[in-house]
Amino acid sequence: MRKLLVRLVAVIMAVWVSSVMPSLLTADPLPPELRVDYANFNTISLVLKKFGWLETEFQSDNLPVRWVFSEGSNQGVDFLETGVTDIASTSAIASVLNKAKGRRIKAVYIFSHPEWAAFLVTRDSPVNSLQDLKGKKIAATPGTDSYLFLLRALHDAGIRPSDVVIVSKPPKEGLEELQVKRVAAWVGSDYYCSQSQLERGSQEIYTKSELLGSGYLTVTESFAATYPDVVARVIKVYESARKWSIRHPDDLAVICSDAWQVSLPVAKLVVSHIDLSRAIPDTQDIRNLKKIVPVLIAENLLKKSAQPAALVDDLIDTSFAAKLINQALIN
Repeated sequence: MRKLLVRLVAVIMAVWVSSVMPSLLTADPLPPELRVDYANFNTISLVLKKFGWLETEFQSDNLPVRWVFSEGSNQGVDFLETGVTDIASTSAIASVLNKAKGRRIKAVYIFSHPEWAAFLVTRDSPVNSLQDLKGKKIAATPGTDSYLFLLRALHDAGIRPSDVVIVSKPPKEGLEELQVKRVAAWVGSDYYCSQSQLERGSQEIYTKSELLGSGYLTVTESFAATYPDVVARVIKVYESARKWSIRHPDDLAVICSDAWQVSLPVAKLVVSHIDLSRAIPDTQDIRNLKKIVPVLIAENLLKKSAQPAALVDDLIDTSFAAKLINQALIN
């Protein structure tokens, strides 16, 4: 009787192990917490933070979500590298620059195609084009996406940086220098651009979406490899928030107005500049990314040995977003 009982217990244990253990062994791992940045230049992140949709997605997993404010793309990449965040918001230019510097990152989803930056002049300025700026002072903030856009715009127009005088100033100080006419132009980002246009009558003389690039959700290669299901689920929630933002532009403007502490008309103008129509980079997006590299090399920001095609191909990973969006189209 005892031998029969032992055999019965052994059989039950064997059945349990064979049925339960495979699921435990193949279960996707979860990090201790999910650390995600939110940024003023990533409006979808502001929506997600307000409504708590990421928290809802991972609630059944008991996975806490921690939000970390990011002031800019370079800080977003720094946060990834130092382990402050797992998923960060970056611009196309910053992503390429940091990838070329050896940072092991992947751009996995486009959160927007915005007007990152523009050239502004005063309402009564005689300057009407980039060519008019030769020999004149331009205020910009080094290390920002706006500054890199300035370099790309000059390069695209056939103007050398030595043909102008670039004055290094933080955004608000640069705008003040413009208003008192100590500089002929200021290059900066929204919402500063829209606010200056509406409230001070500043005139935009140049912006170009192809030079600005898109906004990317970026992760480290190790996080994407270790937690692919988490990355996919974050993108799924981002995709829902992107579609919500397209359907509710006025509500999006209210959220942005509160987050940026600007008037609703300013927020509405900024939102009107943001294209949320595509979440996966197309052929033109990839081509524009590759065009960034020669400019960065010319400005001594990258080594001459940098290879545009290899850099961008290694940076962009559309597998997560493409699978999700294609499934949605099928369903």
